[in-house]
Amino acid sequence: MSDRSTPAPPQRRTFLMVLPLLAFIGLAVLFWFRLGSGDPSRIPSALIGHPAPQTTLPPLEGLQADNVQVPGFDPSAFKGKVSLVNVWASWCVPCHDEAPLLTELAKDKRFQLVGINYKDTPDNARRFLGRYGNPFGRVGTDANGRASIEWGVYGVPETFVVGPAGTIVYKLVGPITPENFRTVLLPQMEKALKAGS
Repeated sequence: MSDRSTPAPPQRRTFLMVLPLLAFIGLAVLFWFRLGSGDPSRIPSALIGHPAPQTTLPPLEGLQADNVQVPGFDPSAFKGKVSLVNVWASWCVPCHDEAPLLTELAKDKRFQLVGINYKDTPDNARRFLGRYGNPFGRVGTDANGRASIEWGVYGVPETFVVGPAGTIVYKLVGPITPENFRTVLLPQMEKALKAGS
């Protein structure tokens, strides 16, 4: 008895062997372009256009300015001022990178800088601010991270622009850099100033 099955032509076998490789390369290219096209600092926030969370936080113990305890985080302080709320920690490497920019920004008295110290120890947080200077008029401690969750924080650092009506108008995910400060953050802050006039 003879075997009647005929082998597949060599070209077809080669194509079937290469097909999974082509599919993998196609998916890899798709993922590469899709992942590379996103800017993590532009992650949308559900809080944009809504009132800032009404979370009160205790002050950073022992942090003083002019021999007076720096007040804690109080959302009522947002009313009538454009505020920059920065969520930071001493253990956060990008927070160290952005600290000099915050210190420079604190010189602009049109804005109020408020800090939320995220899951940090008071000693480390005070050392951090002692090293770079304290740009914040208020610093609240969020030891358990609960307030940061209410603010929709993904990780530190994150920065929010809060308008004079106490509404969140912009969110920056990641560190403030000279580039995004000049092209994104400062224009958003100035826009909030004009809206409040």
